[in-house]
Parts: sequence; structure tokens; C-alpha cells
Amino acid sequence: MAFLDKVKNWVSKNPDKAGSAIEKAGDLFDQKTQGRYSDKVNKAQSAARNYVDKNTPPGQGPINPPQPPRQP
Repeated sequence: MAFLDKVKNWVSKNPDKAGSAIEKAGDLFDQKTQGRYSDKVNKAQSAARNYVDKNTPPGQGPINPPQPPRQP
């Protein structure tokens, strides 16, 4: 099983943890780059949340609701 297949499988089984990881990773990247890429990070976080929501099995509900963009 390829790495991405393992990630997809984990995400589908743990949407709440995936949502938390998406937020933490984006926040860490913003911190390390001093907010220079915050607009791109926000887009990537939104796309990742949409992917998780779309691939969450029925009955588990969506992950964290979208957050308003952070101000640098």
C-alpha cells in the first residue's frame, strides 16, 4: 500500500484527528514563515478540510467547520 493510500485510509477513519492535524500544520507553517504565505496556507487548509469532509463516512459528520482567514 502506497503512503498516500495509507493517509487516505487513516483520514477516512479519523476525520476529527485529521481536522486537528490540518489546523496545527497550517498554524505551524504560518508561524515558521512569519505569515508570508498565510493566504496560500488558508487555501490549502480549506482544500484539505473539504477533502476530509467529502471522504468522511456517513454518520460521522464533518470535521471542524471552516474558520475565518487569520490576519497576519
